[in-house]
Amino acid sequence: MSIDRRSLLKIAGMAPAMSGGQVPAQTTANRPAERADYTIRIATGLVELAQDHIVSTTLYNGQFPGPLIRLQEGKRVVVDIHNDTDTPEQLHWHGQFVPPDVDGAAEEGTPYIPARGMRRIAYVPRPSGFRFYHTHVVPMNNLSIGTYTGQAGPVYIEPVNNPGAYDREIFLVLKEFLPSFSQGGDMAMDFLIGEPNKALQDIGQSADEQFTGPKGYEVGYDLFGINGKMLGHGDPIRVKQGERVLFHVLNASATEIRSLALPGHVFRIVALDGNPVPTQVEVPVLWLGTAERISAIVEMNHSGIWVLGDLDDDDRSHGMGIVVEYADATGKPQWSAPKPYKWDYTIFGKADAVPASPDETMEFTVVKHNGALNGFNQWLLNGKAFSMETMKPVYTVHEGRRYRFKFRNASDDIHPLHLHRHSFELVHVGGKPTAGVIKDVVMLGGFQEVEFDFVADHPGLTLFHCHQQIHMDFGFMFLLNYA
Repeated sequence: MSIDRRSLLKIAGMAPAMSGGQVPAQTTANRPAERADYTIRIATGLVELAQDHIVSTTLYNGQFPGPLIRLQEGKRVVVDIHNDTDTPEQLHWHGQFVPPDVDGAAEEGTPYIPARGMRRIAYVPRPSGFRFYHTHVVPMNNLSIGTYTGQAGPVYIEPVNNPGAYDREIFLVLKEFLPSFSQGGDMAMDFLIGEPNKALQDIGQSADEQFTGPKGYEVGYDLFGINGKMLGHGDPIRVKQGERVLFHVLNASATEIRSLALPGHVFRIVALDGNPVPTQVEVPVLWLGTAERISAIVEMNHSGIWVLGDLDDDDRSHGMGIVVEYADATGKPQWSAPKPYKWDYTIFGKADAVPASPDETMEFTVVKHNGALNGFNQWLLNGKAFSMETMKPVYTVHEGRRYRFKFRNASDDIHPLHLHRHSFELVHVGGKPTAGVIKDVVMLGGFQEVEFDFVADHPGLTLFHCHQQIHMDFGFMFLLNYA
């Protein structure tokens, strides 16, 4: 919902006053004696993307992004979560090794935060690095709830050692607003390494011949922003010549894959999804699937006023960017597109390293049925779509065993694959082997394959899904159950 500035004055009381940084704990007489370290309130509020673009949506503590939560690895934390809305909510601690009742996924058995109620949780944060928190309710065809809202915020769990020398750090949260449905359209895939697999193309073509109607619904957006501001609005990132800035970048989109470039500069990637990479590499462009995080150091050695923005001209013109301004520089912000660049996870791995052999391999083939569910695409893994009624399929794993997941994508969509409560090691991406790259989300290219390993070392129900909201809602999920 978009609101003009005149209307804002009438409903300003909806958005509580906010301060940046950490969330102050609040206590009342009827709460336990233990004081909460953080308090998060879920409520409707306003995001002023620009002076003439004010959006009403659901937020954490009345702001977008939600407040940065800084934790210490291994030090217990207590969080009070208040739900001031009229519908039950879930708050997912993405990328952390937490029990199912804390993780924030109803499919795993996490209790809901009741409407107009609250829930207190306590857990020990780990692993260290850049994580985040976001809603995990199921919106289906309702674009006013779930990850289509402004419910996302960064978490940083302090590591024992920093992954690289830098002068300061900046958190950037990328997000789109005002979603709407459309039919048709193709997702760009040429930025990923690897070539389409002919056998997977044949499977996809066979499915298309079975479901010959129009392409299923997709989600588009009217407004874009970084840290809740459209390009050219809000404060620029002010830097000094020679300064080394560590950028922590989060793609908080419900459905979109994002890119980011800064003319005249390169990004030295030091961590992916919060996990230090074995090999730090300089790249001209960042690519992030939904829910992916990248931590990269940029040496400020090209004075001027620049646009740090998405490669897509239309998305950038609608707000997906932020100005980087050198001290003493003058003029208008400048943009120039970098040369074409293929995103390759494997270059960050260990040279000539071989991952450990798995105890068991599970293979999954992804197939799309165009428009099969009242105009929405249905997603099947090995011929099965996840059912919210039966909570199936469920696959059994055994504690301590190493599992290799091999995904074969017989669709023309990119799928950011996410495993809850665990991290995994990439072993084969886009036709290339690798080792040592630890993540919790990885993009699976259209008509391509990806393989990754994880150790079943966090007992309890565990959810696996595509992090594109419209894919997981319509079948692209399954559960793991420890025997």
